[in-house]
Order: sequence, then C-alpha cells, then structure tokens
Amino acid sequence: MQRVLVLGAPGSGKSTLAAALARRTGLPLIHLDRHYWRPGWVEPDKETWARQVETLAAADRWVMDGNYGGTLASRLSRAETVIWLDLPTSVCLWRIARRALLHHGRVRPDMAEGCPERLRLEFILHVLRFRFHSRRRIVRKLEGYVGSLVRFTRPREAARWLAGLA
Repeated sequence: MQRVLVLGAPGSGKSTLAAALARRTGLPLIHLDRHYWRPGWVEPDKETWARQVETLAAADRWVMDGNYGGTLASRLSRAETVIWLDLPTSVCLWRIARRALLHHGRVRPDMAEGCPERLRLEFILHVLRFRFHSRRRIVRKLEGYVGSLVRFTRPREAARWLAGLA
C-alpha cells in the first residue's frame, strides 16, 4: 500500500482517517483542502488546480484525502488503494456541526492557512445532497477502478480496519 486515496462526504472522517493511516504507515500525508483553498476561501482556477493535483499524485507514496470530482479520475489512475467512507448523512452532519463548534474561527490542521472554520448554509445543503449527487459521480468513477477498494458504511468499521493494520 503505497498510494492511498480516501474519499467520502464532508464530515465522513476523511482527514482524520488519512492522518491516522499516514502515522501508522509512514506514508506522506496530502490533505487536498490544504492545497485547494487560498487564503480567504478563494478557489483556484480549474487548470491550475488540475496541474497541482497531477503533481501531487505523481509522487511515489502518499495518503491523500479529498473528493474534488474534477480531478478524481487522475488520482484514481495513480491510487493503489481507495478507502471510501460511505457513511450515513446523519453521521456526517453531526460531525461537521461538532467540527464547526470545536474549531470555529480557527484554521483546522487539515485546512489551508487563511481559511478559518465556518459553517455556512450552502455547505450544509451540499452535505444533505451529497448522497444523491456527488456520491453517484464517485460510484460511476469507481466502476472502472482496478486497485483495491475498501468501503466502510459505519465509523466503527474504519476504526477496526485501521487497528488491524500491521
């Protein structure tokens, strides 16, 4: 396991699992949110972002978390293992609410500098719609994936899996 991609809805625990996996395996950790966002929550243009992701994914070893559907195909082509946190929407909503309370106004460790934690209605709506929109796109892109796919539907499953790694 040299290149591991962690996918899932916002609040599913992608960054937490990726960080734990990186500590456990010694693989370099790449939080895509840290690379995507510019100070003040400014988004990069699509071409710049695509080049940046290509460069990140070209490394020999990594644990990378984040969805960013426009670049998913290129990351899947490099990933040996995909961990898909396919958790219930209610779990994800609870976790983003907790995260917003714990980090409100401060930059999370997995987020870009200059992007303090906030909870906006449009983000909550994105999480609510994720299962019906974004998840479907992930499923379609995973259909052609030839590496190892590990899917968890409950947080407990991911914790057990991680604990069982040698």
